[in-house]
Amino acid sequence: MATKPSAPKKQGNHAHANSGFTCPECGGHEVVQDIEKGERICASCGLVVSEHRIDTGPEWRAFTSEEKDSRSRAGAPTNYSIHDKGLSTMIDWRDHDSQGKRFTAKKRSEIYRLRKWQIRTRVHSSVDRNLAQAMSELDRLSSQLGLTKGIKELAALLYRKLIVKRLARSRSIDAMVGASIYAACRLRMAPRSLEEIARYSRVSKKKIGQHYRLLVEKLKLKMPISDPANYVPRFMTDLSLPGHVQQKVLEILEQAKNNKSLVTGRDPRGLAAAAIYIASILMDHRVTQRDIAMAAGVTEVTVRNRYKELVQKLSITMAP
Repeated sequence: MATKPSAPKKQGNHAHANSGFTCPECGGHEVVQDIEKGERICASCGLVVSEHRIDTGPEWRAFTSEEKDSRSRAGAPTNYSIHDKGLSTMIDWRDHDSQGKRFTAKKRSEIYRLRKWQIRTRVHSSVDRNLAQAMSELDRLSSQLGLTKGIKELAALLYRKLIVKRLARSRSIDAMVGASIYAACRLRMAPRSLEEIARYSRVSKKKIGQHYRLLVEKLKLKMPISDPANYVPRFMTDLSLPGHVQQKVLEILEQAKNNKSLVTGRDPRGLAAAAIYIASILMDHRVTQRDIAMAAGVTEVTVRNRYKELVQKLSITMAP
């Protein structure tokens, strides 16, 4: 039964706004959690809304991060970029016990058999074998391209959806992994071109593109349109240009968006490269067209053509 305490304790309580909570007494929306007593108290009028709540937290206390890690009984979080999500056990290849002592010959043969069967049970179905090979390729490509953990996890999740639902049978594993990475990069607004992925992959750009279209169709993904501004930070880092130049580049690209004829049907990398070239001249941090073209992965002709269009359509006055 709901009662009114004289004054709820403040020590150990945590007040927070709860959008789904409305006090039956005063209509307030802020609730205080009294962890020691297991009570929920209205912060406005002090009404005890519920009591005898179960504490789902640990029964132990820790005062340092090392102490917390050592006392925690939970394992590592699930990882989609490992074929079994990191949930299975592994038998180490070193033939030593926990004290560093070497096993006897009889024990070594026993551990060898256990290790062999443990590997077989981890990869026992065709789906598991496919995922094991794909996640190994994904790990290699992610390392070569310098992708973040979030993009790598999303690429693994996209690949898993295709394979587990059996939406893409008899397809190249390497090409599908490359397509998953390309899609994940676009979804996370950190795009990589097909040429970059094909450079480190074992399959061609054309094949990765075909598998990418299949992936988008089967998973019904809504892919965002490539924005030239998403390429700018990476190109600026490769060219070692300062932050105020990057700001000028983004301003030029923002103006170009208002002119549809500059953006429609244009390679976003070419637009970003041309904007960088213009900004480097305006801010007196000159970079050659060759260096910009190499960083952006386009030709010098593309940089020159996009540069002339931007200068003409946006009426930019260039320094001699």
